[in-house]
Amino acid sequence: MAGGTGKSCRHAFTETLLEEARKNPRIVAVTSDAKGSVTLGEFERNLPGQFFELGIAEQNTVGVSAGLARSGKKPFVCGPACFYSARAIEQVKNDVAYADNDVKIVGVSGGVSYGALGSTHHSLHDVAFMRAIPNLAVILPCDNAQTRAATRFLSEHRGPVYMRLGRSPVPDVYAEATSSFAFGKANTLREGEDCTIVAAGEAVFHALQATAILEESGVRARLLDMPTVKPIDTQAVLAAARETGAIVTVEEHSVHGGLGSAIAEIVVQSCPVPVRIVAFPDEFMPAGSSAELFDHYGLTGPKLAATVREFLQRVRS
Repeated sequence: MAGGTGKSCRHAFTETLLEEARKNPRIVAVTSDAKGSVTLGEFERNLPGQFFELGIAEQNTVGVSAGLARSGKKPFVCGPACFYSARAIEQVKNDVAYADNDVKIVGVSGGVSYGALGSTHHSLHDVAFMRAIPNLAVILPCDNAQTRAATRFLSEHRGPVYMRLGRSPVPDVYAEATSSFAFGKANTLREGEDCTIVAAGEAVFHALQATAILEESGVRARLLDMPTVKPIDTQAVLAAARETGAIVTVEEHSVHGGLGSAIAEIVVQSCPVPVRIVAFPDEFMPAGSSAELFDHYGLTGPKLAATVREFLQRVRS
């Protein structure tokens, strides 16, 4: 997502990882020729003994990280999300999740962050892949404060995790002092009874804009930020279904297999209500900036508000 005024989530992650690694020498950063992309330069300069560069070899990087975990280290594997959720998926599945190794896979420049590089560098499939792997948690922070909180949590948490971050500066959703992240729990950003919008990752800010626009026209939409897509907050989803009667999901991901699919799976089995999944369609995206792609596919605040109004009209008719 473009248009932010602060720093990027990848910067917030590496700054916090350095803070935590100074306190815990078991924490190591492992990357595959992506020190610049991840912004790990400061980490390497300050803690060279806790930094590992494996070159352009994502599969090997994940395998080595599994070995480091077996040796008592706490590895954070860092690199482009598009490669760790494709080239290295077998190693993530077998070496990390199946073997239950304490490895954190941190995919940067997720979604359409690499927009101008086109579909080879988009990662609009990663949540679908990762949440289908047993024993692997999936986290999508929405801003800097939540990224910092999630990184601190991961520095203490034991178990395999995939965390996806964007590339560009992002607006603040949370104040830095706010408790913005609780593993497996949704955050209610706005109350409402007409419908519920559930968003994850950097799409949360756009959903927040949409709820403000909707309120101006008399539509009170509840907004749930769902930073942990797996394990997902089932109780929050079911409460939203029961209390508002309609759900719209918003995500920087394919329409198949992501947050929307996870919400629909819960709703259809336990509390059937209309669900509208707003995401990128089942096609290869054109090249363009992140902001251009968000706007083209209707993921900006004003276009999301229009989609919600149209959806509610159909539901109520």
